[in-house]
This record gives sequence, C-alpha cells and structure tokens, in this order.
Amino acid sequence: MFFQFIKFLCVGLINTGVDFGVLNLLMFLTGITVGVGYSFFKAISFTVAVINSYFLNKRWTFRREGKMEKKEFTKFLIISLIAFGINVSTASLLVNLIGPIGNISSYLWANISALAATAFTTLINFFGYKYFVFKDK
Repeated sequence: MFFQFIKFLCVGLINTGVDFGVLNLLMFLTGITVGVGYSFFKAISFTVAVINSYFLNKRWTFRREGKMEKKEFTKFLIISLIAFGINVSTASLLVNLIGPIGNISSYLWANISALAATAFTTLINFFGYKYFVFKDK
C-alpha cells in the first residue's frame, strides 16, 4: 500500500499541475481572481484534473486493465464529487471569506487557497479510490 500511495501522490502532482494550469489560465485570460468567477474557474479546473486522474489512477496506481467500466467510473465520480465539494468549498472559503493575509496579492492567495484545498482532499481521494472504486475484486 505504501508504494501505491506514492504512485497516487505522483499522479496527484500531475493532476495538481493540470488543476493549477487550467485555473491560472482562466484567471490570466479574464483577470478574475475572487468571487463567484473564481469559484466557477476552480470548479472547471478541478473537473479537468479529475478526468485526468481517473485514467492515470486506473492504469498506473491501481493497475486496472481494460476499458472504462460504467460502474467503476460512476463510483469514481461519486468519490470525486465528494472531494470536489470539499475542494471547491475550502478554496472558496479561504478566498472569499478569509481573504489574503498580510500583503499577499489576491492572485497568490487564490493559488495558496487552491493548494490548501488540494492537500485537504488528498487522503479522502486515496482511500475512496482504493477501497471503494478500485478495490480488489
């Protein structure tokens, strides 16, 4: 399980890059770093990262072969939606209710908040995927 968790963390780093890449692209293109627009962008970036996560975790982390199974993908989406709610809520709470601390720019604070949300949902995802989605049959 230790090496599986290490693989999961590697996939997570890739997914975090996808998440942050999409989020920052949307913020850069629009100039929106707070409010409902930020929450919407965070939802989009998280969704793109989750789709990437399914394929990388299925094939590499949990070594499941074959085509995508509807039941398996549905379970993956359930865990991902729970994590989505926690992730977007955490990031939005930090950005919109707490706001930047000290002289941190809203852009940097948006990224710090997204990172904190990602860290918060890492274990939820791993155990949900391992014991609910990709469990040994």
